[in-house]
Amino acid sequence: MKPTLKYESKTDIKIRLIVTTGEPAGIGPDLCINLSQQALPFEWVVVADPDLIAERARQLQLPVQLTAFEPSQQARCNAPGEIKIQAVKLANQATAGELDPENTRYVLETIKQAVQYCQQDADAGLVTGPVHKGIINQAGFPFTGHTEYIAELTQSPLPVMMLLTPGLRVALVTTHLPLHQVSQAITPSLLEKVIKVLYRDLVSRFNIADPVIYVCGLNPHAGENGHLGTEELETIIPVIEKLKSQQIKLIGPLPADTIFSPANLEHADVVLAMYHDQGLPVLKYKGFGEAVNVTLGLPIVRTSVDHGTALELAGTGRINTGSMKFAMQTAIDMLDNSQPRS
Repeated sequence: MKPTLKYESKTDIKIRLIVTTGEPAGIGPDLCINLSQQALPFEWVVVADPDLIAERARQLQLPVQLTAFEPSQQARCNAPGEIKIQAVKLANQATAGELDPENTRYVLETIKQAVQYCQQDADAGLVTGPVHKGIINQAGFPFTGHTEYIAELTQSPLPVMMLLTPGLRVALVTTHLPLHQVSQAITPSLLEKVIKVLYRDLVSRFNIADPVIYVCGLNPHAGENGHLGTEELETIIPVIEKLKSQQIKLIGPLPADTIFSPANLEHADVVLAMYHDQGLPVLKYKGFGEAVNVTLGLPIVRTSVDHGTALELAGTGRINTGSMKFAMQTAIDMLDNSQPRS
């Protein structure tokens, strides 16, 4: 299924998407410029340096009209070629493909301003372009990812990362941790809280009335009844049984090498993986370029592309906008599901 951008409002309320371009040397600006060439049925605003967008558009030889964003005005659809801008200035002029640690504050500031706006406007959702974690940390800012940073900005105690592509959703108990730290990190308290956030947001953000959650084991063969690890017996199974008694539909723990079989996925609304590389390789194999990263457990809607900065493609015109389109569409759907419409 190719991602398409559609929106039919349930009322005259106009949804507004706030988009960050991420790393200025990467393809985030290119994605926005390419998408601006078509008429989209909703308003979207880019938080970026106007000079960056104008220069990259010249490099791509694509026409754009930059319009200053006026938050007080009623939302209206962008015209073809129009990019509405919430201006944030770069420290240094960005060159496509060339990282500059001096522009790290700019990257973080665009995210901060976008989050603040979405906190003020219940009809606004955040869509983030790819950042380069390495250059942010090199610049002296401790940064493990958008998920954790946005949770800090919104004072959200437990963000949950979920990626989805047509036909599959995968959520994570732990995110950006070294593998040797995963087992200790998965405590009964954490697992219970993650499952509750996942259940709640599947109901409220995705309009799934009674979600079925399939749960991976941590160890090969889900521990083989303790012979290949005891985390299933000591942590995962007790939490599953406790939450099943609270009418949450949980299946597992199941071995990660078989949980993604068609027979299981036919009945699962989401697969809950214990760590990053347990579940995401399967999802990205199935839908790379047509997948979206969603942060659950926030007071705002936030989605993101499923790929990196692709520095080597910045300014070349050889990019795929599929993931950004799907991120926008998912944000629209989540906003529409989240709010009561008369």
